[in-house]
Amino acid sequence: MKKRYIKLNNLTVFCRQIFQSYGFSTEQSELITQVLLTADCFGIESHGVQRLMRYHDEITRGMVLVNAQAEIVYETPLSAVIDANQAMGQLIADKAMRLAIRKAENSGIGLVAVRNSNHYGIAGYYTRMASEHDLIGISMTNTEAIMVPTFGCQAMLGTNPIALAMPADPVPFLFDAATTVVTRGKIEVLHKQGKDLPVGWAIDGQGDVTPDAGLVLDNIIQKGKGGILPLGGAGETNGGHKGYGLALICELLTGIMAGGPTANHLSSVAQQAQTSHCFWAVDYGLFGSKAERRSSFSRYLQELRDSARALDCPRIYTHGEKELENSRKVEAEGVPINEKTYEELCLIARERAVDLCSIQLQ
Repeated sequence: MKKRYIKLNNLTVFCRQIFQSYGFSTEQSELITQVLLTADCFGIESHGVQRLMRYHDEITRGMVLVNAQAEIVYETPLSAVIDANQAMGQLIADKAMRLAIRKAENSGIGLVAVRNSNHYGIAGYYTRMASEHDLIGISMTNTEAIMVPTFGCQAMLGTNPIALAMPADPVPFLFDAATTVVTRGKIEVLHKQGKDLPVGWAIDGQGDVTPDAGLVLDNIIQKGKGGILPLGGAGETNGGHKGYGLALICELLTGIMAGGPTANHLSSVAQQAQTSHCFWAVDYGLFGSKAERRSSFSRYLQELRDSARALDCPRIYTHGEKELENSRKVEAEGVPINEKTYEELCLIARERAVDLCSIQLQ
């Protein structure tokens, strides 16, 4: 499918104006936009501006409350639970990680759980915040049920990503991955492009592999059977039970610890998303000299990059390198936007009376 390339600065201005049109402040609109476009810069199209139509729908029908007032409902020197009260996910996530960072800087560790939130973008955005404060950052979120448990054919868990960031030289370490074989966003991208799903991504209501992206998405929305497979695939042969277990750990540390619903009780068509997140910041100086720990980790990452490569593989990456390289490419060439997403941006702009000039074909 043909793609347009839109200058990053132009797309930033456009998205900021869209969010301001809903009533978000300039500062809030800038933050939401930065989280979205960081995903595009990292090469994670599924969580970039292609999500704008979903956000538009959720804001206009009141699932996301523009003027939501989040509140801390439980707190200790090391931890806190925040009720987002239907706030935009990116806004409450930024607030929660900042609170975790303050606690870690004061006490060595900060553990913050959030409930009654919405989709917050890429988890790695928030872990990087902690890393930039010379801390280890961890973040997870539950989502509407989309993953079938091992040996099951009914979606009971979300894509439930796990992200961790740690300062390192010359490139900070940043791991961010769903616990399903693929994210819902990538299914949506392929559906927009009219492409089949690769074998081993999803199953139908009978437990058979299906290439039909539309069927999978409809089953999620309608709470029918079928769904995306856990990381590792079907059964236990290739480790599908491990992906299932990781998703369950994420559910424990988000929905359960925040006092919110679990994935199988969430819905993207309900009046409230009730999504839960967790944000951890850890001062690794708790284990000794920070300079020594950082140097040791950086050295190990370099040893991984320098280790023997498989045939026809030009290099070995460590997590965070590809994102940095892709960001430089996007800054130089622009953000790639598929035609379906571009049409959605135009539709939203017309509805919100926002000028399209900044995102015309370059």
